[in-house]
Amino acid sequence: MSEISLRKARSIIKTTLAKGREMDLKPLSVVVLDAGGHIKAFEREDGAASGRFQIAHGKAYGAIMLGMPGSAQMARAEQQAYFMAAVNGVFGGQVIPVPGGVLVHDKRGNLVGAVGVTGDTSDNDATAALAGIEAANLVGTA
Repeated sequence: MSEISLRKARSIIKTTLAKGREMDLKPLSVVVLDAGGHIKAFEREDGAASGRFQIAHGKAYGAIMLGMPGSAQMARAEQQAYFMAAVNGVFGGQVIPVPGGVLVHDKRGNLVGAVGVTGDTSDNDATAALAGIEAANLVGTA
């Protein structure tokens, strides 16, 4: 099984935060999870709102546990709210089904983890995450 390295996780975070500054976004928080949903790395920019770890984690955790990015989770929640309510029951309320939870694959298509970004609009969070993932020579699905 492919795994996301700590070096790659740190690279993703660094570039994601740089992209956020380039886009003039509000302060971001970024978490990188491995394919099992375990935390590899997390950073919270100065000025980021309280509680951002839990939100970033919920975005990434939902992506990895359901095998679908935040945008697909949000669409599913809009179409079948009962499904996402059940999922959140199973996972103890940890899933945040909105954009900003991005699946991460290696170049061979193996799932290696997920990134969760929060702080600005969900779509901007996802854009910043994709920049970080691409810079680490990985493939993101937002």
